[in-house]
Amino acid sequence: MISSSVVSIILVAAGVTWLPRVLPFLLTQGKSLPTGVIKFLRFLPLTIIFALTLSSLVDEKIGRLPSFLLVESLAVVPTFWIVVKSKNILLAVLVGILSTAILRFFF
Repeated sequence: MISSSVVSIILVAAGVTWLPRVLPFLLTQGKSLPTGVIKFLRFLPLTIIFALTLSSLVDEKIGRLPSFLLVESLAVVPTFWIVVKSKNILLAVLVGILSTAILRFFF
């Protein structure tokens, strides 16, 4: 049996997760944003993808300089090529997974 405190914690966590995702849409509904804000927001998906990609390519440990991971760095090359040529994210994800799997088989 689930206690009321567990249900309360789940509901609060759901609200805390949901609120920042929905609140911007509610606050800007029917309003136009300044041109500078729109230009900034257009770069967010690219910067987020770059940050996620870079963090998966670099091995960082306390007390050592960061180093690039060989397999992941090599797998980025065909994945990036697919993204540039096809503009298909799903295909790029599949190529990245397959490239990583094949490279890990050999390295």
